Amino acid sequence: MSGKISKLLIAKDVESPMHSVNQIVLEEKKGIFGDRYYYQEGTFSNKGKIEPDRDVTLIEIEKIDTLNKDYDLSFTPEDFRRNIVVSNCDLNSLIDKEFQIGEVVLKGIRLCEPCKILAQRLNEKKALTKMVHKAGLRAQIIKGGNISLNSQIEIR
Repeated sequence: MSGKISKLLIAKDVESPMHSVNQIVLEEKKGIFGDRYYYQEGTFSNKGKIEPDRDVTLIEIEKIDTLNKDYDLSFTPEDFRRNIVVSNCDLNSLIDKEFQIGEVVLKGIRLCEPCKILAQRLNEKKALTKMVHKAGLRAQIIKGGNISLNSQIEIR
């Protein structure tokens, strides 16, 4: 399986909107430089304790597109607050597996399910229940480095 990067997104803190960047720098046991979780400022940050499933999050653009089409919605990848938006990649199959994006090695830890905070933020509880098991993947950074929009996803 070889997926592609559609968008790279970061937010400086919990209240800041996600914004698109052309490249991200990932650091082991820290996260994405410049993102809220790197500074332990994310909604689910555990101050003083590094959680490997908080390093980076991914979501499939196809899942967002299907939700929008099926329910006549207009969510953007930024609305879901995931860091890496991919296409042509089954993220659910990457739990407990290592995969590479450019020079970075990640390990899928667990699914990133829609939560109450996301439902409140998007004001769309009913539709978000349709995203259960489709809202992305939480991954740990095994080997840091840069990811750009041109990077490919490869299973190791």
